[in-house]
Amino acid sequence: MNGPDAARRPLVLLPSARTGPLRAVGRRVGLAFVLLLMVVAVVYADRGGYRDTGDGRLSLLDAFYYASVTMSTTGYGDITPVGDGARLVNIVFITPVRVLFLIVLVGTTLEVLAERTRDDWRRSRWRARVRDHIVVAGYGTKGRSAIRTLLSTGVPPESIVVVDPDPRVVAEAAEAGFAGVVGDATRSSVLRQASVERAREIVVASARDDTAVLITLTARQLNPHAGIQAAVRESENVPLLRQSGADHVVTSSEAAGRLLGVSTTQPSVGEVIEDLLEQGSGLDLVEREVHPDEVGGPLGAVRAPALAVVRGGRLLPFDDAGCAALEPGDRLIVARSSSRRRGPSGAEEEDVRDGAGQPDGPGERDH
Repeated sequence: MNGPDAARRPLVLLPSARTGPLRAVGRRVGLAFVLLLMVVAVVYADRGGYRDTGDGRLSLLDAFYYASVTMSTTGYGDITPVGDGARLVNIVFITPVRVLFLIVLVGTTLEVLAERTRDDWRRSRWRARVRDHIVVAGYGTKGRSAIRTLLSTGVPPESIVVVDPDPRVVAEAAEAGFAGVVGDATRSSVLRQASVERAREIVVASARDDTAVLITLTARQLNPHAGIQAAVRESENVPLLRQSGADHVVTSSEAAGRLLGVSTTQPSVGEVIEDLLEQGSGLDLVEREVHPDEVGGPLGAVRAPALAVVRGGRLLPFDDAGCAALEPGDRLIVARSSSRRRGPSGAEEEDVRDGAGQPDGPGERDH
């Protein structure tokens, strides 16, 4: 398809192993040399079936000469197969090898065509299979940090799709192991390329607040059920993001300012908050289901330090009256510590424990 619509069509980049140009060329040269040696060996082994118009005898050098001019389809005719066996070998062996040799010589062009076909097939297969994934709109500082946190909480790289208008940025994301879409995330056609209608979560990490609002509106229109987490710079835009369909909105500039203020007056408190923001080391907050033996008891009786209860979509702080008796289906926000210890092999291993020194239980999710 030609024209401006083709130029604006979003490009999907999938992670793949890259081979250096010198290695690729060296591999082709090596394969061509192996094919040449195979023909030389076959011809020299049946040298009695060939006739040299010069001296009538076929030496090893003549075998190399005949293999070279035959494989390159030059064919001077000064050395010809005269025996039935030699002619049969030329038909069933040397001719197919000659074709393969030519394919190796023009391998660059063929590889480009094959790579395009393979990439189209991989994209079609990926679109058919991808679902319940996480779309990250924006691969800048906020987007990269969000992805690092997702990876530290156990999200596999293949379930993350990056959308960004900069081809170089998306290429970096593909090299890091993520699928990427080059295009403006405010356009529905671009988000459809990322299969946002089948996504589980959508992270809006745009550098501009107005762009974040448009991305949220478009994403919510395409997927009414996905969770949308958005970031803005100014707090005055938070209500607009929520009206656009965002489930959670983070004010990046004011959050950084509050952290600076806390660190100035209470350095230790600021250090704890910063530690909580860095998932996978030190202190972490996790969300887990209430255990059967905890149902009916107060939140303060939970072994790990518990900060809040999620009940029916509402967040109840630890001092809320509803936390006096935990109910089935509640989810708890608890603190845990991640420390490094030496394993049996001497290598460092991560030892993740809750606030009571107990290993993590099932069903926990990092925050």
